[in-house]
Amino acid sequence: MKFNNLDKSKIWLSSPHMGGKEQDFVNEAFVTNWIAPLGPNVTEFENAISNFYSDEVYAACLSSGTAAIHLALILLGVKRGDEVLCQSFTFSASANPIAYQGATPVFVDSERETWNMCPELLEEAIKSRMKSGKKPAAIIAVHLYGMPYQADEIQAISEKYNIPVIEDSAEALGSTYKGRKCGAMGDLGILSFNGNKIITTSGGGALVSKNPEFKSRAIHLATQARDDAPHYQHSVIGYNYRMSNVVAGIGRGQMLVLADRVASRRKNFEFYKASLAEFSEISFLEESEGIKSNHWLTTILTGSFDAREKIRLALASENIESRPLWKPMHLQPVFSDCPMFTNGVSEDLFNRGLCLPSGSDLTESQLERVVGIIQKSIS
Repeated sequence: MKFNNLDKSKIWLSSPHMGGKEQDFVNEAFVTNWIAPLGPNVTEFENAISNFYSDEVYAACLSSGTAAIHLALILLGVKRGDEVLCQSFTFSASANPIAYQGATPVFVDSERETWNMCPELLEEAIKSRMKSGKKPAAIIAVHLYGMPYQADEIQAISEKYNIPVIEDSAEALGSTYKGRKCGAMGDLGILSFNGNKIITTSGGGALVSKNPEFKSRAIHLATQARDDAPHYQHSVIGYNYRMSNVVAGIGRGQMLVLADRVASRRKNFEFYKASLAEFSEISFLEESEGIKSNHWLTTILTGSFDAREKIRLALASENIESRPLWKPMHLQPVFSDCPMFTNGVSEDLFNRGLCLPSGSDLTESQLERVVGIIQKSIS
């Protein structure tokens, strides 16, 4: 494969990709003067999310996926002094809201097949914490990089010990597990529409549930928990977490192209996989039977930390953004004192893994440029 050595234009890891209709919905907000954290775009964006799943799924649009996790914990009754089981191999936004509640994260390591929460370690953690008199209040499991976690196994453990699951689908909108759409399998699901996600509202998120009461309570809490009174009255602590009607217009437009965005990301993955097939020292996070990943980010696993850094630095020298896999939460200084149940998997993945440019707007020539540099680096 040939690539242009002179081309130094920036290639981003995951760029926003507009579909063309977003501006129409945003203009509608301005024309009607709905410049507020409510309005027709918010309602229609929520309806579009619900319709994407089914008539039995309800969505509350919020300011971020982090806000959605925070409200999910509140809705499940997590309070100060509680413990919450959390996937260690993830972005910090999965764990930070646990601390917001004054609760303690208990980190659970990954298994090799999906890189997500290991069901065996999860059950070990539950038994250990219960033996010490601390039954966990919730489980936060993550579909990492769009790859669904082992939902059947984790759900069975959830039901066995009566511990609810918060399904972190920030990276997995459009992924499916045995025919079920990620985001609507747990007791509560969360989505992210950050600028680098599969679709974006520039910043934003959503709480998803089959329980309409959860949606109602989430909206109440997200709008400062104002009581139904002619004056401002508050009986519980509220938050400024509601999505703006302006950015919800972007979301409405993005939902129209979600299927195309998933298809493009999956095409990127197949291109990388085929182009790097000759290199035995590189492997990919691949789907198993019944699993479909949106391949939000294409990730590779190299033979060593040094091999990973060689590729990363080679790409950086050519103005191409790549990123090491998430540093596990149990290795983060801020969470160093938290209980953890580890097996070395996530630490190994972090040391050897790399995220490649994966935007749905990448051109074939850009993909060839990335691959060419990787091939040259390895050779």
